[in-house]
Amino acid sequence: MKWCYASASAIGSSHLRSGTRLQDARRCFVSDDVDGAPWFVAIVSDGAGSASFGGQGASLVCHTLGQLARSYLADHAAAPDDATLNGWIAQARTRIDEAARARALTPRDFAATLVMLMVSPETVLVAHVGDGAVVCREKTSGEWRVASAPQHGEYASTTFFITDAPGPRVRFTRLANDFSAFAAFSDGIESLVIDSASGRAAPGFFTPMARPLDNSQATGNDLALSRSLTQFLASPRLNERTDDDKTLVIAVSK
Repeated sequence: MKWCYASASAIGSSHLRSGTRLQDARRCFVSDDVDGAPWFVAIVSDGAGSASFGGQGASLVCHTLGQLARSYLADHAAAPDDATLNGWIAQARTRIDEAARARALTPRDFAATLVMLMVSPETVLVAHVGDGAVVCREKTSGEWRVASAPQHGEYASTTFFITDAPGPRVRFTRLANDFSAFAAFSDGIESLVIDSASGRAAPGFFTPMARPLDNSQATGNDLALSRSLTQFLASPRLNERTDDDKTLVIAVSK
């Protein structure tokens, strides 16, 4: 089994106008487990627009969970259980607490969401806090399926964060790996790629996005396609439809 993926983030036009930094973060990689099976790991985090250090919080989330996932796979073959994942999230919260104290701030000032995807040849695992989503392409039908849908709050434009007290609202999803392509993304493109009425993924978006990866000869990160994806996310055409920061990770297995 081989992996080919592309990933990109682009600052939203609203943040460009206000002079705000990119508040999305991502980390993705392929790492062999202790038995040599290749896992694809992607972490996407979106810093809260209302949080003064939301972008830094998102970066801490991605960095911490990426390190912990890579270290775990070096010693294990099975997917981490819920207790292990909750421990990782607790460590990310600790990192944020430390950063907040160093600046005489509160963890809420670093509020960020979490979409974490881990895929082995047998298993698909998602740990999810807040908005953003994961979609997968079925091997047999080629249809795109929402594996983990956005979690929105009670009121419009609200969601949940890894920094929420007393603890985050974490949702774990575990599926048999009957899929050939995967995408994880922040809420900046959510309204464009998930139908709000049906909750279904938009094949007209994901199918052409995955096709270059299906045809790519690269193994791991296809740097050329990642650059093209960055240009697409930053394009005026897309910014006319959403002014938020945008992150997309898309991967295919071969």
